[in-house]
Amino acid sequence: MPARNPETPSGKISPVGLETSALERELAALGVPERQLRMRSSQIRHWLYVRGARDLAEMTDLPLALREVLGGRLTLERPTVVCEQCSADGTRKWLLQFADGQKVETVFIPEEDRGALCVSSQVGCTLSCRFCHTGTMPLVRNLSAAEILAQILVARDRLGEWPATRPGRRLTNVVLMGMGEPLFNYDNVLAALRVMVDPDGLGFSKRRVTVSTSGVVPKIDQLGRDLPVALAISLHAVRDELRDQLVPLNRKWNIASLLDACRRYPIRRRITFEYVMLRGVNDSDADARELVRLLHDIPAKVNLIPFNPWPGAPFECSSNNRIRAFAAIVEAGGIAAPIRTPRGRDILAACGQLRTEAERRRRTAAAAAA
Repeated sequence: MPARNPETPSGKISPVGLETSALERELAALGVPERQLRMRSSQIRHWLYVRGARDLAEMTDLPLALREVLGGRLTLERPTVVCEQCSADGTRKWLLQFADGQKVETVFIPEEDRGALCVSSQVGCTLSCRFCHTGTMPLVRNLSAAEILAQILVARDRLGEWPATRPGRRLTNVVLMGMGEPLFNYDNVLAALRVMVDPDGLGFSKRRVTVSTSGVVPKIDQLGRDLPVALAISLHAVRDELRDQLVPLNRKWNIASLLDACRRYPIRRRITFEYVMLRGVNDSDADARELVRLLHDIPAKVNLIPFNPWPGAPFECSSNNRIRAFAAIVEAGGIAAPIRTPRGRDILAACGQLRTEAERRRRTAAAAAA
């Protein structure tokens, strides 16, 4: 069962992310007659996910007396946008602060025919992947389903594209690829995913919602049983001895066990394998050929990601020529290998940078005031 949405300091909870049965239980506890539970739950979900209501007073098809009762238990408060950065290429990044003061990052990346929102699932991370800036942060806590979904609500607020008020949308895809390992927060992530793909929720197609994991093998299998949305694997190396260093989770579930889980995953779409290009580390012709061999029997696409350096990073990005040569070998092996266009490099684009900078400024201000 998914963890219950935590109470805010005011003692209220968010209805965002609650399954229909859970929302109906809350309404019943507040005195809503049983014969009205389904109707009232449906009305509230419509206001939350289609109209983007930010206050119970907006829910004008609910009786005033009921809105007043709900106001004593439910809150529609959004996380605070602490900082927003807009890149020249259209990338937008938000640093969001929740009621307990913890902050996460959410990034919108527009392309010609789609727009993807990268959503965080944890504050910090436990994985310590050496090329990832978030990996330098300790894990503080998991996000609730409401906090995961709130990132989408804020993005729709900032983009001004709620379905009931603006037909068509730039935000077409959601990727759980922000801060944290989604499958280490499985129950809350699953609850959020169910709302994302529910026609009476946020209404995304399953093929437009992607969970990106570093390789939590048992949870990949469980996701395949529970809700097989699109899957992305942070691979980044083709040999266990190197992946042990880059992605320490590999020491628990190695490449062979990870790829076996991918073969079991019940989805017809190709699985995306993310591969960050690190100069002189994982970018040789031999690495490319081994990648083809490893993936030859998996419906796969390889996203080649030019490394986005951050202050103190222990790696450099592979040269453009090296990346193109690597891609050519993979594609000659029958696997699509698009090179991701670097986005947002004129802002703090690497995952975790914006939060780190905000924390640095907070500590500096506190020291100056002491």
